[in-house]
Amino acid sequence: MKIASYNVNGIRAAINKGFLDWLKATNPDVICLQEIKANKEQLDLELFENAGYPYHYWFSAQKKGYSGVAILSKTKPENVVYGTGIDSMDFEGRNLRADFPASSADGKAISVMSLYLPSGTNDARLEHKFDYMDRFQDYINQLKQDIPNL
Repeated sequence: MKIASYNVNGIRAAINKGFLDWLKATNPDVICLQEIKANKEQLDLELFENAGYPYHYWFSAQKKGYSGVAILSKTKPENVVYGTGIDSMDFEGRNLRADFPASSADGKAISVMSLYLPSGTNDARLEHKFDYMDRFQDYINQLKQDIPNL
């Protein structure tokens, strides 16, 4: 499975700058997007479907035009999880996971996560980032007990 990750710094702006051409040329099976800065209702979802990604999942921040992550996939995941349960971060739309069944090529199930960490642009945000990273590490350690191929 070919997986790509791309911080688009605004999906609408990225589309205007040739993102879809890049996506078609790169041709990953799954792409994780960060900093989408849009709700799916603001997008023409057919653009992604026409590019070969009929399965697309969007986890936007509650604050309009802020952060947010997405996963686009050529194949349907068997499970999609929005957020981590870490309340201080989930409202910012920073984590989205898609679980895929074992493929015939390698025989292993795989989980793919699109993660967008907060910046540390000032002391308050840096403390917020470090707190999230500590809590996220605990979350991942627990998750990997059930999903080792993450």
